[in-house]
Amino acid sequence: MILKLPASDRDALFARIAEVQKLYVPKAPADGMKEAEFAPWEPGMAVSSGLNTLRSAKDFFFPQIQHMARFRREGKKIEVIDDRAESEYFVIWGVRACDARSFDVLDKVFLADPVDTYYQTRREHSTVVTAACSRPSETCFCTAFGIDPAKPTGDARTWTVDGTLYIEALTPKGEKLIDALRPMLNECAKDDEAKIDAECKRVEEVMKRLPLADLKPDDNRERELEVFKSEKWKELSSHCLGCGSCTFVCPTCQCFDIEDFQNGNTIERYRCWDSCMYHDFTLMAAGTPRKTQMERFRQRFMHKLVYYPKAHDGLYSCVGCGRCLRKCPIHMNIAKVMQALKEDDAHE
Repeated sequence: MILKLPASDRDALFARIAEVQKLYVPKAPADGMKEAEFAPWEPGMAVSSGLNTLRSAKDFFFPQIQHMARFRREGKKIEVIDDRAESEYFVIWGVRACDARSFDVLDKVFLADPVDTYYQTRREHSTVVTAACSRPSETCFCTAFGIDPAKPTGDARTWTVDGTLYIEALTPKGEKLIDALRPMLNECAKDDEAKIDAECKRVEEVMKRLPLADLKPDDNRERELEVFKSEKWKELSSHCLGCGSCTFVCPTCQCFDIEDFQNGNTIERYRCWDSCMYHDFTLMAAGTPRKTQMERFRQRFMHKLVYYPKAHDGLYSCVGCGRCLRKCPIHMNIAKVMQALKEDDAHE
C-alpha cells in the first residue's frame, strides 16, 4: 500500500523517525562542500533533493575505517576486547536505486559463509528508505544493469510528485517503520497512483535520452580468457594514474586491509578500505601478483564485469551510479571499458 503526506511535512516526519531511531539523510552541500553527503538529521537541516551523494550509502555497512578489536597484554595474559558499537538501530533516508542495488552485491560477499559479523550487524539494525530519481544525471547508466531509477528497491521507497511525498513499504522492516508513522500518513486515491505511474514513465523517457542510454554490458562469462587476453587493456590503462579515486567512490568495491597499531600494552586492530589499483595491493613477501598498472587496471574491470557475474548468476558488480565517471582525473571509467570490449566483439 502506498501512503502519502504533503512534502512540506517532511521535517515533521523526520522528527517522528528520529524520536525512536537514528536518522541519516543526504545533507545538502554547504561550507565548501560541492556534493551532498549523508549526515545525522537535525531540525532545520537542508536536505538534498539532488541525485547521488559524494560517497555511497555503503559507508553505513562497510565504513572506510572500522575498529575491529583491541588486545591488552599483561605479562603472558592477553585480553581480547570487542569494541563493536553497531547495535544502534538506524534509518537511512534518500538512498537511490543504484546504491540500493549495491547492497545486493555487497551482501553476497559479506554475508556469505564465513559471515562478516561486523557487516551483518549493521545490516540487521538498518532500515533503508530509497528515493525515486526525478532528475537523472548525464553520467547515469543504471538501466544498463536492469535497475529502474524510478522504482528503487529497499525496505521502503518514496516518490515526491507535485508537492506530495509518497511512501511504500517493501519489506517487514519498511512496514514496521511506516506503522510507526501511520498517524501522519494518508491513503492514496486512484489519481495519486496515476501521478506516480506518470512520473515513473517520465523518468524512463529521460533515461532514454541520456548519453549512455544505449550502453549494455556483454555477458562475457563464457569468454573469460578471451577478454582477459584482449589487447585493449594496454590502451585503456595507458594513462591510468593508479590513484584509486574510482574505487573509493564506488558503492560495490569491497577490498580492505587489516592493520594492527600498538599503543603501549594495547594493540588496536582495524580494517580500512584498500584498492586493487594500488601497486602494493596484496603485497606478499615474494612481491605482488600484479606488477604493472595494466594488470591492476584489468583486474578491477574484469572483476566488475566478468569474475563477479560469473560467480553470482550474472549479477554485475557495477550499478551504473556514474560516480567514477565524475571523479576519474583522466576520464577513464567502466563505461569506456564496456564500450571498448563491445568493439572487440565486433571485430571478431
